[in-house]
Amino acid sequence: MAAKKGTTLPTIQNRKARHEYHVLETFEFGVALKGTEVKSIRQGNFNLAEAFCQVRDGQVYLVNAYVDEYDKGNIFNHLPRRERKMLAHRREIEEVEAATSRKGLTAIPLKAYFKGSFLKIEVAICRGKEDHDKRADKHKQEAQREITRALRERNR
Repeated sequence: MAAKKGTTLPTIQNRKARHEYHVLETFEFGVALKGTEVKSIRQGNFNLAEAFCQVRDGQVYLVNAYVDEYDKGNIFNHLPRRERKMLAHRREIEEVEAATSRKGLTAIPLKAYFKGSFLKIEVAICRGKEDHDKRADKHKQEAQREITRALRERNR
């Protein structure tokens, strides 16, 4: 089902991930969904904040992603926190498996968006940040904000 003309489909961001992790490499995966999940995600009822990816039996699974139940659904509605199979090429699955088997690395979904009628998830191989790294990033952001503010004042 295509979106109606003039409507925008939601892009769901995992904003916490970029604050908590260093992003090393990204992949784009599809997701195997049920019908009520697709309808709920199109309404924007999707949360990636606590989600991560696992590789089991040669498949990648999206674990702990929250898709709210479809409000017009019936008894065949989906479970909100079920594991969802990711659709990827074998080479990509092997790369994610090799990376996550190394100590300190994990696969975290960064954002979800529709590409045509398909839901895509941008998954990143990440390394956790230390507290001093988070503070340094915050100082950089504040400095950049000050620079843009000063330039805006100067150009008035």
